[in-house]
Amino acid sequence: MIEFTMPALGADMDEGTLNEWLVKPGDTVTRGQVVAIVETTKAAVEVECWHDGVIHELIVPVGQTVAVGTVLATLLEAGEAAPARPRPSGRRAKKTHPAETPAAPAAVVPTPAQAAAETPPHRRRWVSPAARRLAESLEIDVDAVSGTGPQGAVTIHDVEHAAASAKQPQTKPTAADRAAGMRRSIAAAMSRSKREIPHYYLMQEIRSERALAWLTARNADRPITERILPAVLQLKAVALAAQRFGDFNGFWRDDAYHASGEVHVGVAISLRGGGLVAPAIHDVAGKKVDDLMSDLMDLVARARAGSLRSSEMSDPTITVTNLGDQGVDAVLGIIYPPQVALVGFGKPAQRVCVVDGGIRVLTTMHATLAADHRASDGHRGALFLAAIDELLQRPDDLEK
Repeated sequence: MIEFTMPALGADMDEGTLNEWLVKPGDTVTRGQVVAIVETTKAAVEVECWHDGVIHELIVPVGQTVAVGTVLATLLEAGEAAPARPRPSGRRAKKTHPAETPAAPAAVVPTPAQAAAETPPHRRRWVSPAARRLAESLEIDVDAVSGTGPQGAVTIHDVEHAAASAKQPQTKPTAADRAAGMRRSIAAAMSRSKREIPHYYLMQEIRSERALAWLTARNADRPITERILPAVLQLKAVALAAQRFGDFNGFWRDDAYHASGEVHVGVAISLRGGGLVAPAIHDVAGKKVDDLMSDLMDLVARARAGSLRSSEMSDPTITVTNLGDQGVDAVLGIIYPPQVALVGFGKPAQRVCVVDGGIRVLTTMHATLAADHRASDGHRGALFLAAIDELLQRPDDLEK
């Protein structure tokens, strides 16, 4: 039996609301399949299942908010039979007081219509006679009531609670409510980061003429919608450097650093209503520049539309933030735990530089590194930034 739990969709998430089930008991699912939609303070996230199997039971009903790690559903592995469930004997059932009626677990289903179709024939949902009579008198569909009694039995209290909830107007959170919730989540995550992570910061000035000239030539005959942005070269350079310096590409967990064998670069994206998210583009080091540009545009569009996937939110191995288009010279970022590094880029600008003993005006930008001193030190950080600089001086190699 496999337990499918509420995933941690970022360091700033403690709980989520189940918006929709996309599967039902008996459905066969495959690794990577989207099985549910979960609402967080930042987006409606498509949650993927990371096991092959058959849906056995949907435990959390639609609309319920639960903490990270809560079991949402259970799956049966290939060839695994559903566990047998004990049934009370008829004699014992007759002598039992209604309030003490033994209960057998039942699949929680979103709607009454699905209940009949989805509940396996050998399963029985236990409802005390008193609770059933009360539900009938209050015109409450007892099949839609979540049970809190022993093993999920529906009690009188559950029916009364359902009746009270039905009378209350269902109000959706306003944009201001969502914005306030997002700010609280960001505040909690960043406070944790600064409290727990011993940050150190490094900055390097990078000459940009070669990369910008390469982009100008590459984009000359392309329509605006297909042009490659400087941010794509930065993402590729960071990913390739992270492959070389694995102490910046991974996670600090259980008082130890765990390097990642893959480079999934989180991209800090500002949202139109305020706040930001940093979902990942997967396997950046192995992608061509055109594919990265397509992935970046798709990710930004879906992030601002509030539609992301759980894998994009949960597995970035290093994050890149670029505020150059906002006019800032440098970004001194805060690491997203459990990651151990964040790279920032400022705006390209003309600056006076000394080259071969002479003074020249060149286009440069500042790259910064915020790193976790538990996983690396300044010497390694300096080499990491130098590698990013070296890669950006060879844009043709970034295309490979």
